[in-house]
Amino acid sequence: MGNTDPVLLLATTDEASRDVLESELRHRYGGDYEVVVCADYGHARAVLEGLRRWERQVALVIACYGPDDRDGLDFLRRAYSLHPSAKRAVAAIWGDFASTKDVFAAIGHGHAELVLLRPERRRDEEFHGAITDTLDDWHLAQGIGFEAVRMIGEQRDERTHALRDQFGRNHIPVGFHQVGTESANRLLAGLGLTDPELPVLQLAFTTPPTTLVAPSDLEIADAFGLMGPLPSDHVYDVVVIGAGPSGLAAAVYASSEGLSTMVVEQRAVGGQAGTSSLIRNYPGFARGVSGAHLAWRSFQQAWAFGSEYSFLREVQGLGTDGDLRTVSMSDGSVIRTRSVVIATGVDYRMLDVPSLERLVGRGVFYGAAVSEAPSMAGTEVYVVGGGNSAGQAALHLARYAHQVTLLVRGPSLAASMSDYLIAQLEATRNVAIRYRTAVLDGREEDGCLAGLTLGDPHGHSREEVPAGGLFVLIGSVPRTSWLPEEIARDEAGFIRTGQDGRLLLETSMEGVFAVGDVRSGSVKRVATAVGDGATVIALLHGYLAAHPAPTA
Repeated sequence: MGNTDPVLLLATTDEASRDVLESELRHRYGGDYEVVVCADYGHARAVLEGLRRWERQVALVIACYGPDDRDGLDFLRRAYSLHPSAKRAVAAIWGDFASTKDVFAAIGHGHAELVLLRPERRRDEEFHGAITDTLDDWHLAQGIGFEAVRMIGEQRDERTHALRDQFGRNHIPVGFHQVGTESANRLLAGLGLTDPELPVLQLAFTTPPTTLVAPSDLEIADAFGLMGPLPSDHVYDVVVIGAGPSGLAAAVYASSEGLSTMVVEQRAVGGQAGTSSLIRNYPGFARGVSGAHLAWRSFQQAWAFGSEYSFLREVQGLGTDGDLRTVSMSDGSVIRTRSVVIATGVDYRMLDVPSLERLVGRGVFYGAAVSEAPSMAGTEVYVVGGGNSAGQAALHLARYAHQVTLLVRGPSLAASMSDYLIAQLEATRNVAIRYRTAVLDGREEDGCLAGLTLGDPHGHSREEVPAGGLFVLIGSVPRTSWLPEEIARDEAGFIRTGQDGRLLLETSMEGVFAVGDVRSGSVKRVATAVGDGATVIALLHGYLAAHPAPTA
């Protein structure tokens, strides 16, 4: 049997760069990847075509651009059509500042994801750090590797989709087995199950392995054994509700500064930002960073400082107990705390097309482009929305889908999307943008999305199109319906802060603060959400100093 390792392909006509890069790649990655080196781009393109025919996975394509090789950028642009899921990198030479403009323009137009500076010494860890981060993102998107959890279900089932998304975003290695396939039948036979309710989970990391049939979130959380019962007599300094960027930042700063901290998250680490395939405008990450990795690093950072977590449990109420605040949970437990930080973020706004709401998880998705993108291979996909999240989703889906069409209600993207994303969308061969267009209806076959009815937002024109996937990112509504009336909100439901003499981020309930997207007037950006999370802890110290902990 031939080699089945993922391929790292290096192509350049620059002999000196080729020798250096080939040596580094083979030495570091030759054991886990097949390293293929080509001395000219015609040969490299033929190799990529052959790898596609043989259904080989290509993880990374590297081409050079510099004084002795001016064809690398064009090759990377063309390589996309052959292996859309492969990462693409430009190798440049330190000091070749004349090439900088062309290289960054190529990245801005989506022809490559990152720049690698050619190593000028042995053990160039900056070079290898960039490659390993990129390969890590690639593997996360492919969903391949160790199966800590084995899942048997219907690919287009809403509950199965939700669990796959939660596991993936929480970095839990999950292997999905479509019901009816040989692997699924073999697993079910081994578990002694015949025609069970789906999905079925097998937690392979427990001893013995644990089997769960159509489990609830609480049953999954208990089976993982990560969160035992909360002691009823314990009082936290702060409870953070929500583990998106603002909540995680609050947890990092609170726990690092000695405050006992509990973070409650109903769904997955990262919030909406965790679904972004690549965030390129977050300060300090010149190569960009996936939302999942940014969130995961913050989660680990807070955990290392001592933050505790309660996952897959919903907060159902917020109250007072003397000078303390109480957080009521869906499992009946109550957390007692001196202060609360609300970082629940927002939910995606619904399309309000009844025929499509019935197909959520079966071809229709709100967000979740990262986890569902591989299943869109070879299909016609539509993305609804005009903001950065919609643009990022369209670009990521284009790596897998045959064609991606972005549907925008307005006449332009200029007011709602970053310039770099607009440029990438316009430069991507299999992405189209349709303005003044709305989704009016949907059509299903065998219980899954099969087509859409498109038209102008007023319904004056109608057009039927085939569709294998619809991803909706049309704004958001705050997750505040669970809050008591004492928490003041604006007309749209976002939490008001800093009013009537309160601290800057304090709500109308003393000792309860709000940060991130859920806060009225907030700027919907990851960096500002993180800033909220850091700022609130500085304010919270003052509040806690004025309200000492109760003595036993």
